[in-house]
Amino acid sequence: EVCATHITLECNNIGYMVKVPNPYQYEIDSSVTLYIHQNVREDLIELYGFSSHDEKQMFINLISVKGLGPKGALAILASSTLNEISSAINSSNSKYFNSFPGIGSKISGQIILDLRGKLNKTKKNKDNEKIENVTLALKSLGYTSNEIKNVLNNLVINENTTLKDVVKNALKLLKSK
Repeated sequence: EVCATHITLECNNIGYMVKVPNPYQYEIDSSVTLYIHQNVREDLIELYGFSSHDEKQMFINLISVKGLGPKGALAILASSTLNEISSAINSSNSKYFNSFPGIGSKISGQIILDLRGKLNKTKKNKDNEKIENVTLALKSLGYTSNEIKNVLNNLVINENTTLKDVVKNALKLLKSK
């Protein structure tokens, strides 16, 4: 079953209600692998599912922030990519987090305070390697460190993006500025 806030996942003929960031990306009667986080409170046990280990790790990092619960963390993950979230945290962009429902300036500041520097440890090595290679390529073309840094904050890099595509996108962004 696919609903607005969750999916029902059947495993060994038992249905589990799993809250996911984007429920409509899943199809009924299809096989799916989810990375599950079990959230236990004194009056409630909830399951949260994620399509990748990195997405689950970002959720765990977000709910570790004082004042931000699972509902707020799920809202952030539903409308953002992991790179956008990381970039907003690393560049101290509190306005980015204010755009999500239920997140004010106090919690935005707390997210940045608690997670800045912590996310670099959990980021995938392949993405870091792509960023390093793009930086070297752009430096060899004569771009300054500030120009490269500004472009890297606006790039979307994931495991499916090839290095060639990342360099092309970086050059397009540099050309448009």
